[in-house]
Amino acid sequence: MTMRRRGPILVDGPVEVELEDGTTVRSDRFRVALCTCRRSRRYPWCDTSHRERV
Repeated sequence: MTMRRRGPILVDGPVEVELEDGTTVRSDRFRVALCTCRRSRRYPWCDTSHRERV
């Protein structure tokens, strides 16, 4: 796992994430970026859409 200040958390996959509402989302990719700003259109996956909303 890699953390960057003011950026996503990079995690080697596959990854399973439990959201606040209890649902689980999964990615089978070899590396995923988890959104830390919560502004991603594909939350919890980072899609860099936060750049448009600075």
